[in-house]
Amino acid sequence: MAAALQVLRHLARAPLSPLLWGGPLARLASSMALAEQAQQLFESTVGAVLPGPMLQRALSLDPDSGQLKVRDRSFQLQQNLYLVGFGKAVLGMATAAEELLGQHLVQGVISVPKGIRAAMESAGKQEMLLKPHSRVQVFEGAENNLPDRDALRAALAIRQLAEALTADDLLLVLISGGGSALLPAPIPPVTLEEKQTLTKLLAARGATIQELNTIRKALSQLKGGGLAQAAYPAQVVSLILSDVVGDPVEVIASGPTVASIHSVQDCLHILNRYGLRAALPRSVKTVLARADSDPHGPHTCGHVLNVIIGSNALALAEAQKQAEALGYRAVVLSTAMQGDVKSVAQFYALLARVAGTRLTMPGAGASVEEDEQLYELAAELQLPDLQLKEALEAMVGTQGPVCLLAGGEPTVQLQGSGKGGRNQELALRVGAELGRWPLGPVDVLFLSGGTDGQDGPTEAAGAWVRPELTSQAAAQGLDVAAFLAHNDSHTFFCRFQGGAHLLHTGLTGTNVMDAHLLFLQPR
Repeated sequence: MAAALQVLRHLARAPLSPLLWGGPLARLASSMALAEQAQQLFESTVGAVLPGPMLQRALSLDPDSGQLKVRDRSFQLQQNLYLVGFGKAVLGMATAAEELLGQHLVQGVISVPKGIRAAMESAGKQEMLLKPHSRVQVFEGAENNLPDRDALRAALAIRQLAEALTADDLLLVLISGGGSALLPAPIPPVTLEEKQTLTKLLAARGATIQELNTIRKALSQLKGGGLAQAAYPAQVVSLILSDVVGDPVEVIASGPTVASIHSVQDCLHILNRYGLRAALPRSVKTVLARADSDPHGPHTCGHVLNVIIGSNALALAEAQKQAEALGYRAVVLSTAMQGDVKSVAQFYALLARVAGTRLTMPGAGASVEEDEQLYELAAELQLPDLQLKEALEAMVGTQGPVCLLAGGEPTVQLQGSGKGGRNQELALRVGAELGRWPLGPVDVLFLSGGTDGQDGPTEAAGAWVRPELTSQAAAQGLDVAAFLAHNDSHTFFCRFQGGAHLLHTGLTGTNVMDAHLLFLQPR
């Protein structure tokens, strides 16, 4: 057995040779080697956006002169550097920042999810934990990603630090996904409960995330540029890890260092649209009226430098480079993959069929009908950066294996009470779709994983599948359709082949949405 594993590991270090396709054992070896490479590439994707490497790319410090360089800007450090942060990945970001900045850092305050330090410690992620004598004060809150009193205390401590700064100071702001819930600071007399009730009512009536953010910013001391305003006249540098499609800095954590472009009239228009203006608490009316009559008007953020240091695009670019080093023809399809998970799964399965045909039978090409279906599905998903034409053209003339990469955040419409996450659900749906038709002389593998290492309320990051999934599951007495009907993808993958198809990374300490990898290997 040990000798067999040694052979498989050797196979995983190089793209799969067509000579391997001989009998059942060779097919099994090829399958396992491809699965190992898929997981290796996913780890490369995550590795590119870990806090340490990201901070080192974004910041450089000259120890002799005390000059801190951020992109093309330089700042002189003279016991004038302060740090604040909020978000799911900020604990690791702050640890990396303090390691880099050392004694130059005077003081810091960060707001991170409840239980994250204990989780990192139990996962053995010491590199994500601040040293015992750190100058950074840590607040934990926002249990279940909901604003709470603990997060409010953290937000007020962050505001207090910012407001004490002078024109000689520099404030380093670390921001990642989940930052909005970890920075709740309603403008008095609005209470945290009143603000939460209003946003819940809006969400229940169908308000978009953009509309919710507009209201949140208008009622917040720190969102919508409020933190930057509190820190004025100090210089502010925001280092942002994006978990939002398109990386809009005004949306990530509700843009605390980006001036809001929305007016009170925009807020009233939203409240009218959803029939909530008449039912507003007096405190909310007071705050909106006060803002409307502010003689200074909306503030600007000219003293702020906002820098995206990590994103889905950066992670996929690294995965593409690693795939090419392994001998794959690698193409990034999209970093904005969103929409219903059922439609996304249909798109990937049909893409595998169309691309596989072009790869193995370049003269024949896919049927016109399949091409049309694929482009129709792509149009329905409305992906602004989709490189579908380029990806299909890359198939022509390619002799070896291909890796198509994408990222984003599809949505799952819950209809059952099962256990799972969007990555496991997507993988299971892709596996079911791939098995619906013959794919020709091409080996296919699809992997979907969350870069934070946790897919929904499970310990898995995601899963990988092959076209044989449905038939192999049936042989075990597992009905794929029944598990999907109950959104029970995690239970399925735990039972299927002893959990071998689950992707386990542990908490990664970062988050740039999800990564999808589609492998095509001609036989």
